[in-house]
Amino acid sequence: MNTTEQQEHHIQLAIQREIRKCEDDVVKWIEKTLDESEYPNLRNSSNDKKLEESQFRNVVRVADTTESAEVIKNFLRYQTGRDKKWGRGADSLAERIIQDIDGNLKQVAQEISGKTSDTKFKEIWLDLIRRYLGYGSRYLSYLNTPQENNTEPRQSQEPKRNTPQPLKPKTNPGRLG
Repeated sequence: MNTTEQQEHHIQLAIQREIRKCEDDVVKWIEKTLDESEYPNLRNSSNDKKLEESQFRNVVRVADTTESAEVIKNFLRYQTGRDKKWGRGADSLAERIIQDIDGNLKQVAQEISGKTSDTKFKEIWLDLIRRYLGYGSRYLSYLNTPQENNTEPRQSQEPKRNTPQPLKPKTNPGRLG
């Protein structure tokens, strides 16, 4: 490996290290967006009107196949225009995602780029967008799955405590007497 390749390798490692440092924030941002945005979900709509995981994964696929944040935002706006499942207006899920792309994610990408490589801003920004959307896809799946024997989404339920159950005596039904 020559010196240029070594430098590039060190830059890539530094970028990935910085991205990993902010992953908790990225997860929190998309979860907050999904929790607070106006769009049909199990909390406020019937099951047939809620945003499906497959529709969200379509955005993830677009993000994975482009090198443009503008293409991703354009696709989100297209989805909003053709289906109410993304919500409507400034508090819609699509607009809140676009706000995070242009706000939080862009700012963190600029900070990471400043620390590691001024020439890699767009690459860093797209990596953060892809992670954000991927975590969103997972969280939406969680939100859309009701608990057993209950129509409420998991998010609104109190976590169940693991309480020890009393041991039942072992019986051997095949043995008589």
